[in-house]
Amino acid sequence: MGPMNEIVEKTGRPGRPREEAAASHEKIMDAVHQLLQERPARDVTMEAVAKRAGVGKPTLYKWWPTKAALVFALFHERLATAPLTDHTIPAEQALRARMHRLVDAFNGLFGKVMADLVAEGQSDPRVLRDLHDQHIKERRAAAINDVERGVASGEFRKGIDAETAVDAIVGAIYTRLLLRPEPLTSDYADRLIDQVLK
Repeated sequence: MGPMNEIVEKTGRPGRPREEAAASHEKIMDAVHQLLQERPARDVTMEAVAKRAGVGKPTLYKWWPTKAALVFALFHERLATAPLTDHTIPAEQALRARMHRLVDAFNGLFGKVMADLVAEGQSDPRVLRDLHDQHIKERRAAAINDVERGVASGEFRKGIDAETAVDAIVGAIYTRLLLRPEPLTSDYADRLIDQVLK
């Protein structure tokens, strides 16, 4: 029995063998990754991705209904990192490490794509919703937990509203990412933490 027959038996309908689909997926992700290094997300087209990956446009639309969904898939699969969750180190150290990691990421392709997704989200609210639900929400909760631990341990001053504190720190970092009024550095992140929490 050939691979096509195996897929028909398992899924009830014909399709590509898993290995071929996985290879196409990787080629597409490689193409998107390359194109995003060359141009803004708004200038990346499904046609350009299909041509660079050597696949047909129907293949792209089968897996990703929009260009934004495709860019977000690349962001999620290749650029986003898992949130830090180390409760064995002091809360302040954990929060500073988290913010340094964010700053480092924002100064690379991750930051460019994040800014592109925020811009894309201005005309397509689904992008912002997905970005929040699939990426920001969990990381924000982890940072809030760091602040709450720090208040409880006496590392940070009492009476701090953890959610507002995290929003103040991360919001300022996003402002520098999106507007670039000044360089985005780890020293800046440390100064924000000192200002808001100390």
